[in-house]
Amino acid sequence: MSDESLCFTPATELAGLLQSRKLSPVELMTAVLARAERLQPVLNCFITLTAERAMAEARRAEADIAAGRPLGKLHGIPFTVKDLVNTEGVPTTFGAVVYRDNVPAEDAVSVARLRAEGAILIGKTTTPEFGSGPMTNSPLFGNTRNPWNLSRTSGGSSGGAAAATAAGIAPLAVATDGGGSTRIPAACNGVVGLKQSNGVIPHSQAQDLFGNQTYVTPTTRTVADTALMLQAMAGPSAVDPWSIGLRAHDYVKEAVPEGDLRGKHVLYCLTPSGRPVSRDVAEGFSAALQTLASLGATLEPFDASGFDVEPIWRAINHTVWRARFAPLVEKHPDSFSDTFKRQIASAASVSGVEYQEAMFARSALFKRVQGLFEKADLLAMPTLTRSALPLEQDLFGSIDIDGQRFDNVRAHWYPWTMLFNMTGHPAISLPSGFGSDAMPLGLQLVGRFQGDAALLQAASQFEAATNFAAHRPPL
Repeated sequence: MSDESLCFTPATELAGLLQSRKLSPVELMTAVLARAERLQPVLNCFITLTAERAMAEARRAEADIAAGRPLGKLHGIPFTVKDLVNTEGVPTTFGAVVYRDNVPAEDAVSVARLRAEGAILIGKTTTPEFGSGPMTNSPLFGNTRNPWNLSRTSGGSSGGAAAATAAGIAPLAVATDGGGSTRIPAACNGVVGLKQSNGVIPHSQAQDLFGNQTYVTPTTRTVADTALMLQAMAGPSAVDPWSIGLRAHDYVKEAVPEGDLRGKHVLYCLTPSGRPVSRDVAEGFSAALQTLASLGATLEPFDASGFDVEPIWRAINHTVWRARFAPLVEKHPDSFSDTFKRQIASAASVSGVEYQEAMFARSALFKRVQGLFEKADLLAMPTLTRSALPLEQDLFGSIDIDGQRFDNVRAHWYPWTMLFNMTGHPAISLPSGFGSDAMPLGLQLVGRFQGDAALLQAASQFEAATNFAAHRPPL
């Protein structure tokens, strides 16, 4: 097997090769690190590479196999971590200049669980300052480029995670999602991005445990690999009240694409009322619906009105950011981008009453989505309204959709992702084809609250029917 083929082999297959001694952890790590070092100058998807530490761990993993010691489910498999998520002994910068020398004393719960199963960290992937945007750029490291077209954004805020995964650098990536930050780059880069139900993966760094709408998430190239990561990362933890008492699932078993979707009712919607969508996305979404129908699903449209969620999300999210980051900006004004400072400043106009009204609206959205699931097993919609934006796109500029310009990038590019951060329902972005610009497109499927296993089952069936995971970017 060539090094490139090895780097694009799913983690589910690598696990079997490693544990059967058909592949050595050192051989795998050598290929992965060589690819990372070759592509980093091209993509700029890492803030930190931990090559020396990763090779030392690979040698220990090889010795464990030779000695016949007990092995974890991910023994010897490389993974990356978004630089918002704490890693013991490895810098975690949050994409911010003021934290460039921050080195956590312990791993986040999600990272610790992957390492406990034998996975090996190879580096920290890029993120905009504190995950604050849908494009991955920062004064600390610059722009992260899309492996399908270097003049396009990798999306954000987990753009480094998705770009590295799509480029075949490592099969597993820890990302985060506060408004679409896993699913947006997954769609841009043609990979799988899951935002699980609230609490399924404990979030050990959330400051507002009860009002939290951010998630630590998996990003992979296949649904089976997502299930493998979820199996390792999921489970109750005292640090996250939403995780306590959740029922355990065998996500790996559930993600096997057995059977079909007969008996499943899918409600679908192309775009919320008043939001445009590109012709490529509309045509791709129609083809994706045909695939779901061919698998036996019953399809029915749902009402697109009443889903203008961006103002609600922004009132909540930006107020949280202001509480967390305004003192930092005041102390170090020259260390932050104008885009970040403008977002922090915008929350100053949100009153306490308006914030609470937004929280009431969030509760109403949950009830509305729950109402859809009274007769639906799944919801379906495009992840994005168009393919990856230009690399230099301004968050506060206008967005081009089929030659027309629209203000408010968030509301017009990803109107469907923020909704499910606020309601807590599981949502997954799957590769669903390519536009006329040869850029990946994404389908978002949404499951019942805490119905992550059933969502993975449906996602695996769609993936098997389309085989978009077999495509590789032209690097």
